[in-house]
Amino acid sequence: MTAPPERAAAEPLPAWGWQFVPGALPDFPATTRGHVDRAAAFGDRTGAGVKVAVIDSGVEADHPAVGRIDGAMAIALAADGSGLTYTSGPHDDLYGHGTACAGIIRRTAPDCELSSVRVLGERFSGSGDVLLEGIRWAVRRRFDVVNLSLSTSRDRFVEELRRLADEAYFQRTVIVASAHNTHVESFPWRFSSVISVGSHQEDDPDLHLYNPTPPVEFFAPGQRIPVAWLGGTSIRSSGNSFATPFIAGLCARILSSHPRLTPFQLKNALYLSAANVRVHGRR
Repeated sequence: MTAPPERAAAEPLPAWGWQFVPGALPDFPATTRGHVDRAAAFGDRTGAGVKVAVIDSGVEADHPAVGRIDGAMAIALAADGSGLTYTSGPHDDLYGHGTACAGIIRRTAPDCELSSVRVLGERFSGSGDVLLEGIRWAVRRRFDVVNLSLSTSRDRFVEELRRLADEAYFQRTVIVASAHNTHVESFPWRFSSVISVGSHQEDDPDLHLYNPTPPVEFFAPGQRIPVAWLGGTSIRSSGNSFATPFIAGLCARILSSHPRLTPFQLKNALYLSAANVRVHGRR
């Protein structure tokens, strides 16, 4: 575009400036229904066409509460410490955490394309380097939604985690991250570029709530809820880990209904459709 006369002799714009001719701004068409509620945000959508990655302990293959797994990768430290290993396959045969998260996503968004990224090993153990690589693997394969019911409290991983969270945000991959179950400073749920989730104690299994006093942004069912477990079984369990996949499933449903939403717009749709948000002036 040509600079207007009053700017013709000015210094060049900063790298992130935008030079335009007054009165000739580009249009960005938007559709509005007047207000956003649950029906407008996701209605009866089932997550079809939306790719969701569960970064966790793996997912048990053929679990009746999970169904089809569209892809699986296991990332681990090499035995000799020389680097990382990559193995295909769901493999949740040590701990049921990832299977539980996948089952909640499947229950919430039954037609999403669900994949497993295993970063945890025996006794729920893992390393920050493996966690980083699992997130990087999912982000760079452009999953629409990443469920991360994990965090790290080690400061040395914070800046790389922040870079990965920003990379995801700018390319429209939504990271839904579990807040720590105790008052511990951990990441990446603390970052504003992700959707952070805690659990509530209400009986309604379909209720999500907005938190007006962050850093936790949303609350979802996570207290004594039924979850899939190893061996095709189910148990009742509690924790923010299990509230997070409920919000991840809602994100899949919203994106199934509105596939061009950015993470910023998606977070706003979650906010406006929360049960405790009242928008004044609605008709």
